[in-house]
Amino acid sequence: MKDIHRPSVAGLFYPASPNTLHADIARYLADVAADRIPAARPKAIVSPHAGYIYSAPVAAYGYAAVRPFADSIRRVVLLAPAHRLPFAGLAVPSATVFRTPLGDVPVDAEGVGIALRQSGVARLERAFDDEHAIEVQLPFLQEVLDNFTLVPVVAGSARDEDVAGLLRALWGGDETLIVISSDLSHYLDYDSARSRDETTRHHIETLHGESIGGHDACGYIPLRGLLSLCAEKGLRVLTLDMRNSGDTAGPRNQVVGYGSYAAYPRA
Repeated sequence: MKDIHRPSVAGLFYPASPNTLHADIARYLADVAADRIPAARPKAIVSPHAGYIYSAPVAAYGYAAVRPFADSIRRVVLLAPAHRLPFAGLAVPSATVFRTPLGDVPVDAEGVGIALRQSGVARLERAFDDEHAIEVQLPFLQEVLDNFTLVPVVAGSARDEDVAGLLRALWGGDETLIVISSDLSHYLDYDSARSRDETTRHHIETLHGESIGGHDACGYIPLRGLLSLCAEKGLRVLTLDMRNSGDTAGPRNQVVGYGSYAAYPRA
């Protein structure tokens, strides 16, 4: 019998209607500037996780980079920061299915088993309750990929080396895509946010994850683990798009920053 993790922010962060959700994501993807998407296959993307009217125009860039390789991607390892439940370490779910208005995504039992053998990882279903940072990525994945399984991970106050160890164990080959769910700065004025986010962009592109903290990116813990692995494996990280809520759908007195990044093998 399936243990289903049901959506909690459908109708709030994104449309609950399957038809509307499908049309909205198609529009976001159609608005991507194609000349900013490399032809190479990304191993990993970093994607924002706010309400779609704010962050989806930016998130679409990462998913547009993934879409040409949909026929070979069969597993997605998705790491997101904990927003609701404070805890130490890294959490995987007991659920076997994650549901969205677009249908069900099966959890990769083998991948979860591998995760549980790594330092700092435990089952903690409560970490996924009302956790939007996982949920908002799923409809995009459902739209751009064919059939895939999911290894969802919520990061609490985890050590960088434990995040890197988990990603190393699940790295795989072309069949595996890594997705890090993270926004950038929060609630600064427009110009201050742009300045801080530009500094964070530099740290991401130069793989200096140790220089990124919680005031720079809410997903800094999984992000730092990814950047460590990119340095170890000789990947480069490119910025595909970077804006904030003042550019997309909000006022400019307090904004949230969004970036879409992708990791590629060096030429």
